[in-house]
Amino acid sequence: MSRAVAITAPGGPEVLSVIDRDVRAAGAGEVRIAVRAAAVNPTDIGLRQRGAGPDLEPPWIPGMDAAGVVESVGEGVARLSAGDAVMAAVTPRRPEGGAQAELIVVPAASVVRVPDGATLAQAATLPMNGLTALLGLQLLALPEGATLAVTGGAGLLASYVIPLAKARGLRVLADAKPEDEELVRGFGADDVLPRGAGFAAAVRDRVPDGVDALYDTALLGPDAFPAIRDGGAMAVVRGWDGSPGDRGIDVRPVFVRTVLERTDSLEHLRDRAGSGALQLRVAEEVSPEDAARAHELMEAGGLRGRAVIVF
Repeated sequence: MSRAVAITAPGGPEVLSVIDRDVRAAGAGEVRIAVRAAAVNPTDIGLRQRGAGPDLEPPWIPGMDAAGVVESVGEGVARLSAGDAVMAAVTPRRPEGGAQAELIVVPAASVVRVPDGATLAQAATLPMNGLTALLGLQLLALPEGATLAVTGGAGLLASYVIPLAKARGLRVLADAKPEDEELVRGFGADDVLPRGAGFAAAVRDRVPDGVDALYDTALLGPDAFPAIRDGGAMAVVRGWDGSPGDRGIDVRPVFVRTVLERTDSLEHLRDRAGSGALQLRVAEEVSPEDAARAHELMEAGGLRGRAVIVF
């Protein structure tokens, strides 16, 4: 038996509870992990508010990020061994649910060893957001020397986008509140501009023709178009309604669920974090029984890092 955070029905934080459940053995190409830490992300808020859809009955186990210790491996898994400290990217939209459980079984391709020097709680903040950052940059496919604007500069996703973009040779402009300006500069941003309604105009002050692309981690949507040059591109998270961008701007939705088994990307993120190029930020650690607090912190906004559920 294993404890797990569960969503019993769509609703507010009060629908979260802790349940006991059986966990199967690892099959061929799979790993069973004793989870020590699981991050709470905006996707968990969406799952709690709207449920997992008609194909999956509650209770639903949230969580896309886990870190812990390999308990056992299935047939054909040679890269990992029992006892390894690992992190994993998990989809909660499957019958056995997501990462916020004491024991999980996941494809070995979604599991890599934790970054050098990182705690398990810190490692749990990296997989899903790191993969999202990489995928968005891959979709934008900017050449070295191009300009990229990043909204939500102090947030966790942006804190990975910015240094990964700098490693590609891009000039990065990001927004921040005055109290977060040095933080965002520390991620590697070349220009830090005021957040809010004047962001696009501030971008145009620095890059008169507009940036080549924008990574919209703050969900500004069409309000961010004026910052982008004619024919540029914008990477968006949490979907898009399919409407065309202004002035030929190409909107490129980022669906991280499509890349959860990219081992090479997870290893790249691990190496970058281990070298110090990516900052792993834990805002608060909570128990499974206090998962509602993690959701409340996320919904309140302004969180610098992630709340992490610790088993």
